[in-house]
Amino acid sequence: MELLEKLQWRYAAKAMNGQKVPQEKIDNIIEAISLAPTSSGLQPFEVLVITNQEIKEKIKPVSWDQSVITDCSHLFVFAAWDTYTADRINKMFDLVNEVRGFENEGWENYRKMLLNIYPNRDAEENFNHAAKQAYIAFSQAITACAFEGVDATPLEGFSPEKVDEILGLKEKGLRSCVMLPVGYRDAENDWLVNLKKVRKSKEDLVTVID
Repeated sequence: MELLEKLQWRYAAKAMNGQKVPQEKIDNIIEAISLAPTSSGLQPFEVLVITNQEIKEKIKPVSWDQSVITDCSHLFVFAAWDTYTADRINKMFDLVNEVRGFENEGWENYRKMLLNIYPNRDAEENFNHAAKQAYIAFSQAITACAFEGVDATPLEGFSPEKVDEILGLKEKGLRSCVMLPVGYRDAENDWLVNLKKVRKSKEDLVTVID
């Protein structure tokens, strides 16, 4: 019930007050992102956590001039791999073997299957798949923010190409897909803060198949 109460409390803050979020809370949010499930455990994305005000000022104009970009404490930018490569896949599979301390025949056969499929697919198809994995972690970050009593504003309203340019993502083989300003609500200047949360009825949302 505690988690549901916190999810009832959260909303997409439209104004933030610039107050800094304690590093311990940020660390917990990052850990939640790291623990998010992803397809084949590849974690095909990176997260940039931006506190540099000058960089946030550059991002704001290419993000519909939304004030939360510059008034947030930390700006999380989720950037997916631009494609799957053999090196990227092997790095994650090798990490699994290193951490677990052994090699498994079934796991190695699975590695070979992915190596035969993913790198040969169209790069855009691969990016779209990787971006979906980033969104899983993004959703988990939103939940973690609510649990920590921190506001967060999901943002797709920005120019990915411009953000990629500002952050030098293309050179890293990454493409931004979604952003999450994190901070504390400015209740006096946020038109949304006191409005009731509206969601579909469970009947419209859920179909139970026995």
